[in-house]
Amino acid sequence: MAIAAGTLMACSDKPALPEKTGNVLLDYAYWTTPHGTYPFDSIHASDYMAAFEEGFRQGRADIDAIVNNPEPPTFENTIEALDHAGYTLSMVIGCFYNLAHAETNDSIQALEVEISPKMSEYSTSIILNEGLFQRIKAVYEQRDKLKLRPDQRKLLEDTYESFAENGANLDEAGKEKYRELTTRLSMLTLTFGQNVLKATNAWTKLITDEAQLAGLNDDTKGMLKANAEKKGKKGWLLDLKPTTYLPVMKDCENRALRQEMYMAYNSRCIGGEFDNTQNIIDIANTRLELAQLFGKPDFAVKSLHRTCAETEETVMNFLDQLRDAYMPAAKAEVQELQEYANSLGFEGEIQPWDWSFYSKKLQDEKYSISDDVLRPYFELESVKQGVFGLAKRLYGLTFVENKDIQVYNPEVSAYEVFDNKGKYLAVYYSDFHPRDGKRGGAWMNDFQAQFKLGKKDHRPHIVNVMNFTRATETKPALLTYDEAETFLHEFGHGLHGMLTRCYYSSQSGTNVPRDFVELPSQFNENFLGEKEFLDTFAKHYETGEKMPEDLIEKIKASNNYHAAYSCVRQLSFCYLDMAWHTLHEPFVVPEGKSVQDAVIEFANNAMEQVRVLPNIAGTQMGRLRSRLLQL
Repeated sequence: MAIAAGTLMACSDKPALPEKTGNVLLDYAYWTTPHGTYPFDSIHASDYMAAFEEGFRQGRADIDAIVNNPEPPTFENTIEALDHAGYTLSMVIGCFYNLAHAETNDSIQALEVEISPKMSEYSTSIILNEGLFQRIKAVYEQRDKLKLRPDQRKLLEDTYESFAENGANLDEAGKEKYRELTTRLSMLTLTFGQNVLKATNAWTKLITDEAQLAGLNDDTKGMLKANAEKKGKKGWLLDLKPTTYLPVMKDCENRALRQEMYMAYNSRCIGGEFDNTQNIIDIANTRLELAQLFGKPDFAVKSLHRTCAETEETVMNFLDQLRDAYMPAAKAEVQELQEYANSLGFEGEIQPWDWSFYSKKLQDEKYSISDDVLRPYFELESVKQGVFGLAKRLYGLTFVENKDIQVYNPEVSAYEVFDNKGKYLAVYYSDFHPRDGKRGGAWMNDFQAQFKLGKKDHRPHIVNVMNFTRATETKPALLTYDEAETFLHEFGHGLHGMLTRCYYSSQSGTNVPRDFVELPSQFNENFLGEKEFLDTFAKHYETGEKMPEDLIEKIKASNNYHAAYSCVRQLSFCYLDMAWHTLHEPFVVPEGKSVQDAVIEFANNAMEQVRVLPNIAGTQMGRLRSRLLQL
């Protein structure tokens, strides 16, 4: 909603130099870092709480100044002023929450728990500020008479709708209920995410007999050996990070080990110390209660109407069309793989932990292509230069590493970005490899948003965070084709953030409807299969030879390999999301069932219509945990 960007992530011009506080986060006016980047070397966990408290104080003072302005409400003194409110808080948030996802630790996680209700209360106090809403409403009612630019009119409409749809029109009892629900929801979602990271980090398995790792290439085994050495152990240490999990599922001939890892990965947070099943129910029920507080039948209706899709009927019709189109092909792909596995001596029905293993073998046989064949051409530094080069050819951008820009981890690199006229455009941070303090997956975010104030264009500071294969003692970091594609995808989001030129931070970068935000990333990743692009960087890391043309043709030929299976797998996530968020009554655990069994059964029922592999008892969390928070 606009208020989140307009108050919590808004920016205004830096004021005249205030008196130093001794807290580096609050003393941003004195930073001498390039482009006002965060001085990470000087920021400590002990700085955050005081910085948040002062940010809240200043933000409330900004709101009070708007509400108590004796002048009649105008676009400038109300709507624009609101978008510019809370600069100090935005600076604290920009640092803290990025590191909470990419470089967390026990101290940061404890602070998240303490800060979350304070953040919720701050946001809610603005949304429910009657005086502020009356000024916004007064401007909104004059909108047809005001001579506003299109972006100004959009900001006015979004601001009014955000307040109206999130509590401003409620009576006092309703406002109090809104405060309770949003605070509860913020804590539930925080706990949910922390549990996933903790459960992922908690599982390891030490292998002391190399024969158990038959099928894994030397690079993967080298990484696993390095994992063990870091823990002071001898052997090969497996974990649930994607750089371990995916190679094992694809390459390891030890079926029992594949099954063990599959069960560990897909049963995370079901029962045990980091159980999330009750959290799932509580999140879904709280979201339902929040929707019904505003007269909506379910949370999907409340969430979707400001997206491109607009309605849950549109979403469900689209999902059903994809299901009907892809399910026959997906079943045929499964049958083909079953027959192929049987031809190799496999007995029984293909299980989920068999899919990637035999799928890779069949792909190798059909197209003579595999990660082992492709990875030598996707050395990370070369891929990075290829990605940067594509941005230069398409948009005229130049990336220059600047080691004077401080980074939050030694593995992170920072770049100045210049446009086609050599003018500074953005700061770009790249963070490629998995760590215990980093959540799984890949994403783009901004440390500081883009906005304009007067004639000054405050340019954005963008970060891409990934979890890619590391270098080994004998080889540089060599990416799989999928990892290279992920890089291009996330960099597409990064370009969305870097190229933005808006007046208001709440409209800049990726502050667009959720179902539109993927367009730049999808566009960018599609270049990976093009020879013209691959020729610019895909060279063998040892010989320097370009990727052979016949290999490029094999990539193109294999691009649709098991596409139907991949599609119905994504559909299963979508159907599950919609099932939780189209509940019209609170979810109640049936009598005689455990919470864990009830949640798993619900998920199984939601995904049954697109299931093409056997259902495994006690699993689903791998899917639930990655999708429940998306709406």
